[in-house]
This record gives sequence, C-alpha cells and structure tokens, in this order.
Amino acid sequence: MADTDLLFPADDSTDAKPAKGTVLPANLEAEAAFIGAVLIDNRVIEELTTPLMPEHFHEPVHQRIYERVLKLLERNSVATPVTLKPYFESDEALKQLGGTTYLAQLTADGQGLLHPRELADQIYDLALLRELVSVGRNLVEGALDTSDEVEPLRKIEQAEADLYRVAEGASTGNEAQTFRKAAFGALEVVQAAMNSGGRFSGKTTGLDTINDKTSGLHNSDLVILAGRPAMGKTSLATNIAFNAARRLMDDLKAGIEPEKSPGAGVAFFSLEMSADQLATRILAEQAEISSEKLRSGKLSREEFQRLSFASQELTDLPLYIDDTPALTIGALRTRARRLKRRHDIGLVIVDYLQLLQGSGRASDNRVNEISEISRGLKTLAKELHVPVIALSQLSRQVEQREDKRPQLSDLRESGSIEQDADMVWFIFRAEYYHNALKPDTPDETSSEEVRMKYAEWEARHLELVNKATLIVAKQRHGSTGNVPLLFHSEFTKFSSPDVRHYDEDYE
Repeated sequence: MADTDLLFPADDSTDAKPAKGTVLPANLEAEAAFIGAVLIDNRVIEELTTPLMPEHFHEPVHQRIYERVLKLLERNSVATPVTLKPYFESDEALKQLGGTTYLAQLTADGQGLLHPRELADQIYDLALLRELVSVGRNLVEGALDTSDEVEPLRKIEQAEADLYRVAEGASTGNEAQTFRKAAFGALEVVQAAMNSGGRFSGKTTGLDTINDKTSGLHNSDLVILAGRPAMGKTSLATNIAFNAARRLMDDLKAGIEPEKSPGAGVAFFSLEMSADQLATRILAEQAEISSEKLRSGKLSREEFQRLSFASQELTDLPLYIDDTPALTIGALRTRARRLKRRHDIGLVIVDYLQLLQGSGRASDNRVNEISEISRGLKTLAKELHVPVIALSQLSRQVEQREDKRPQLSDLRESGSIEQDADMVWFIFRAEYYHNALKPDTPDETSSEEVRMKYAEWEARHLELVNKATLIVAKQRHGSTGNVPLLFHSEFTKFSSPDVRHYDEDYE
C-alpha cells in the first residue's frame, strides 16, 4: 500500500530510499491515528499482538514520539500530549508541523481507538515491505557490481540471511541495544537458573553432571564436542539431541509454554550417518536393545514390543534430521534458518565439522577452509540465537602419547576452532585404551606371572568399565574440569552417575 496523500515530506535520511519515481510503502495517516489512540489510552500498547517498535514507523517524527511514549510507560508514567510537550519543544521537524500543538492534534478525533490493533498490524507489515525493498535493492546492486570478485553463491547466502531477518521481523536486528535491554536479558537468564532449582539456565542436555558443570547449553554459544574415533561423540550428541527434544515434547504436553521450557526442538545435521541409522540408534537407546540385535533382526517378542512402544511414544518428537552429504557451510546455514522459521528449533547439532565444505574461496587451503567453517557455525549460533554443537575429529598425535587424554592442541587442522568456540568438550573413555592392552587369557598351563598380569588388567578393567569422562577444556563463561559420565556401550547411551564426585576412575 503506497500512501499517495502524505502528511509529511519524505525524509532523505531514511535507510531504505526508493528508486526515482517510486514511493516506499507507508501509511502516515495510520501512524498518526495509532499514536493518537495511544496518547488517549496508554493501555492500547498492552493489548497489541504485534511487536511494534519505533523503527517500524516511516516518519521520523512519529518514531521519536513513539519512542518517548515507550520510555514514559517503562517508568510507569502517563503518556499524554501534555507530558510529552517538554521533550519536543526544541524538535525542529515537529516545528514544521505546528510545534507541540501537533501532539494535541493527534488525539483530536480519536479514530484510532476504533481499531488500534489493525493499525498496528498495518504499520508493522508496511515496515517489513520497506525492509524487503531494501533487501531487493541491495541484492540487485550486489549482482550488478562486478568490480570485485564475482561470488554469486556468497551473494545468494547473504540475501537468504537478509530475507530470514525480514521474515522474523528483525528489520533492525543488527542495531546496538541499550545496556538496559541487555541487562534485562541477563536477568532473564539468572531467573531461568533460579526456576530450575539453581541448576542450569540454558537448554538441557538431559545429563545432570553436564548441566551442573556448564549450566546447560546457552543461546548463541558454539560448543565443540571432540574426540578420537570410538570414544562416543555421535552417541553423546544423539543423547543430547533426544533429551532436549523429549523435554520440550513433554513440557508442551504438560501445558508449559515453549519459551519457559529448558527443552528445545533440535536440528541434527548428520553428514556421516543416514537419518534411518540415527533413528535406529535413538530407538535402541530408548528401548534399551542392543544395536547388534537391531541390525541382525534377532529380537524377542518382548524386545520388539518395547521397540514398537518407543516408536509410537516418540511420534511427536521435535527432532529434525538432515542427512544431506557434502553440505557447504552456506547451505547448512540456509537449511538451519528454514528449520528455525518453520519449526522454531532451539538447538543445532552438526556431525561433524570436518565433513562440511567451505564456500570454495579457501578450498585450496584446508586450514583456511576450516577457519571459515568454524566462523560460519559461530555466526549461525548468534544469528538464530540458539546453541550450536559441532562434533570434531582429533589429530592422531593423541595415540602417540602415553597419556591418551586429549588437549586443545589436538583439534585438527585449525586453531580457529578453539578460538571461535565458547566451549570445547573432549569425550574420553579410558576403558577403550585399556581394552587394547588386554593380555592373553591364562589357562591351566600359564605361569604365575602371566596370571598376575591378567589379574591386574582385569582389576583395572572393572574400575573403568562403562565409565567415561567429558573434559571441559574451554568454557568462556565458567570453569574447566572433568565431568563424570556412564557409557552403556551395548545401547550406545550415556547417563550421569548417582555419585557425582570427580575421581580418577573416570579419567
């Protein structure tokens, strides 16, 4: 809708300027009528279903008036033409409209009180259309500009990101926010921790020992989960994905609002395993049936009933698996934005980082490509305002040391992974390495020395069996240290021990 009977002259300082001969979508009469309704009855703002902000108004004078109204209401003051007058006596743009008497004119007929919600919706929708004009103009200008490197895929990715912000109504999402707003956000995080009994404030991992150590998974954080093969990286990731999705599903059924639940809808990008393989693994975990039995089909009737029940129980699980191979970081971000828009996901998991591809600009240098990928994952976490867990391989130098516990220097191919991550976790199972040292089982002819050696190995094996350690090697907002876990290898399932002290048996 273009306003052909403008109340005010166009302002050249606006960010989105129309092409010559065109008029940006706006309805200044609707803006004036809505502000007039608010000044007559401040409760109009409380009843809005549209998140109307000052920047959604096209006329700068209206932006300033509405911004001042919101500030007055935040202080529990009354916003009327009289209380606004001192703030606008020196406003030059308002003087061109008649000065502060214009504030009284806004409330003259009270037409806005008849349908304030419809006016707010129209103002908001027209603001999104103006933002679309800006996105389209930037897209056309970028496509026509060939003075630098021609990178069409990068321009498409940027356009997708811009359109996502418009779809979310975040037309000014990149603007600086006041400390007041940031402080309120910090207080909400603290309140969430208090509501959980002082245990954690982020999204739940479903594992109490990890929640205790990290306070959960926090929005905008990039978490790197690394380990050598067979340590259980994918198992832990699927456990966390299931636990978060299951918690959200259960809370929704209990009538708890999604934003108040520590659970989350999960987007799981599996570049190594297929979707049905992951689903089979999750069902095996929940039904507590050996994965080998599932693959061979050698199930008892009772086991099959457990598997069937688990499948039916989880039909509404908000877990979305994308098993597209060889994804680029740009394509992954595009797919994640789409899942956020359609299903409001609250957690992204990528298995695993080294299987992602860069944009192609740095493909000749693997270190630079991994750096681009890690930065892209951190950007995705901030853009979608969700935690991102990315699995990562470790270099073989771990195997060459006597102490097999991984270190930050073992992250493969790029130091930028450590730099970009808010948390770095290493999963370590001493049982795996100890089993590799298993001596031959003694028989009747074995010497006493052989029997003693096996007895020592077996005693240590009993100490380590089914135990794992999550090493928190980096935590930007907390302390590092070891987290004890239990690993049930037959079900590929992690759990928290009842006794949560940190002792060497887990190392």
